[in-house]
Amino acid sequence: MSRRLILVTGGAGFIGSNIVAELTAEGTYDVAVCDRLGAAEDGKWRNLSKHPIVDLVAPEGMFDWLGAHAGEVEAVVHMGAISSTTEPDADLILSTNFTLSKDLWRWCRGEDARLIYASSAATYGDGAAGFKDADDLQALARLRPLNAYGWSKSLFDLYARREADRGNAPRQWAGLKFFNVYGPNEYHKGSMKSVVAHIWPKARAGDAVDLFRSHNPAYADGGQLRDFVYVKDAARVAAWLLAHEAVTGVFNLGTGQARSFKDLAEATFRAAGHPPAIAYVDTPEAIRDKYQYFTEADMSRLRAAGYERPFTELEAGVGDYVSAYLAAADPYR
Repeated sequence: MSRRLILVTGGAGFIGSNIVAELTAEGTYDVAVCDRLGAAEDGKWRNLSKHPIVDLVAPEGMFDWLGAHAGEVEAVVHMGAISSTTEPDADLILSTNFTLSKDLWRWCRGEDARLIYASSAATYGDGAAGFKDADDLQALARLRPLNAYGWSKSLFDLYARREADRGNAPRQWAGLKFFNVYGPNEYHKGSMKSVVAHIWPKARAGDAVDLFRSHNPAYADGGQLRDFVYVKDAARVAAWLLAHEAVTGVFNLGTGQARSFKDLAEATFRAAGHPPAIAYVDTPEAIRDKYQYFTEADMSRLRAAGYERPFTELEAGVGDYVSAYLAAADPYR
């Protein structure tokens, strides 16, 4: 039997639903989703409503479903996670992000399926050691995440590398260290939405938006830098990995170019047709000492692996997000 079935965990979420959109548009695979949709009025179901998925699986039934379709599943794209950096329940974070990921790894290994999974730039901690995605055990073990979410992702990267070095890996495995992703279908994320989505209502009205004041003399107010990556690019990389089975390892997924929060806000105002109006407020003291002033993905390993497509420039990505989604009657991809 030809294997053409892909299971996307967290497939109704932000990045997951964009991967579903990419894969269903390609038409190479049948795509099933494992996720919870929640209350209909919350609208998370709309992240999937334009895409011809072949099944929707509840998380508690996932392994039963996998067992029933073992001979059909080509790959699991594992985006399901607790992604909030402020989640207080560390046991829940570890069981969801680490233990479940190990179980999926073992299932894919045993059933000759491939595994693409979400890691995170949060594994780099304060960034003092840089953002180079070396994925040997020594390099991965040197990382010091600052929160339980980043630690859970770091633990699984270490587990994957250790098992791969022992010859106990799925026939393809790849982890993606997502940097600051923005774009359509993030509307259910609340406080974890991108800055573009947060400031859009005020930018649309031409009202002033608040950014954090700099408390580091090396950076101007609003000059704090992040690697902002458009979610469509993230989805394209995941699809590319599925098309290139020989590529394995843990890879950064950003643009390779840090841009400022001021740049991001100004791009949002321009896309809204208004001159930028930005006010600065103090960074809360609770996060001020650990606030990151710079992140930038080193993209050389993914490029060396053969990924050649350019990443979307910030202004183009924000412009597409605003015109095609945020300003549209139907903002869902």
